[in-house]
Amino acid sequence: MKGALGFRRTALAGAALATALGSGAFLVACGSGGGDGAGDAPSGTAAARLSVADSYIPLPPAGGMAAGYLTVRNDGGQGDELVKVSSPGASSVTMHRSTASTMEQVDKLDVPAHGALQLARGGTHLMIMGWQKAPAVGDELELDLTFTRTGTISVKVPVKELTFRPGQQ
Repeated sequence: MKGALGFRRTALAGAALATALGSGAFLVACGSGGGDGAGDAPSGTAAARLSVADSYIPLPPAGGMAAGYLTVRNDGGQGDELVKVSSPGASSVTMHRSTASTMEQVDKLDVPAHGALQLARGGTHLMIMGWQKAPAVGDELELDLTFTRTGTISVKVPVKELTFRPGQQ
């Protein structure tokens, strides 16, 4: 009888150990990315971590369209793409790239890992059209920036004087 009891204890201890090890392996597998794998950061890198800074809109001419400028910083280890910009205060917001002689609308803008997307005068920028209310210096326009991986980030962008230049005030 004593031998049978020892065998049961050993068998129970072995079964408990196997269950614990199996559960641990399952938890590790489930915690290593999750989901269906789409949009997951590659092993050893962090997902995109985006923030928006230095946003402003120079005061447009009465009833006219305006340009929008900002910087999207990515402190993460995976790039992202800005694929859409909209605003409840304007009928249309489009993304554009300027060169020395042309301006073209683009469908997406890259935000590199550990880098930044800079929308600035003379280069990449937003065009804002169909303002619901004529803007004035000091107003703020909500922009909804939609990214492939991160989703939508809403920012309040101040309207500044036409001659405003960041870092020169």
